[in-house]
Amino acid sequence: MENLNIEATKYTPEIIFDKSGKLSIKGKSYPENTFEFYAPVMGWIKLYFLIDTLPKLHFSTDSLSKELTLDMEIIYFNSSSSKLFFDLFDVFEENKENFDITINWLYDEDNESAREAGEDFIEDFENLNIKLVPKQR
Repeated sequence: MENLNIEATKYTPEIIFDKSGKLSIKGKSYPENTFEFYAPVMGWIKLYFLIDTLPKLHFSTDSLSKELTLDMEIIYFNSSSSKLFFDLFDVFEENKENFDITINWLYDEDNESAREAGEDFIEDFENLNIKLVPKQR
């Protein structure tokens, strides 16, 4: 399994998913076709969770971590990105029994809407370990 690296653009976040369990989504998220843009992200995370269940003779899972930490620092996102994040968190929730998953929702203290969005995700996914983390200045 390869790491996933997507560079940020004016409309899309930087995405770094490392098979060591360090995941990051950082920036703005309002792509023209959200689900098309995030398709590789969703595919990567689903494969990550699936590989653990496959026979060992076809895949080496030694480098995959059972501890995942997702740092999300989204300064702005549109409604279709919100829906996509719900879908991503659903996948995390489906796999929380077999993996130790932490989601750090990073926000600038001056960005009230980013903090509130994190609070909303905490309410909607109370079975996930989502932490609000104010950015240090």
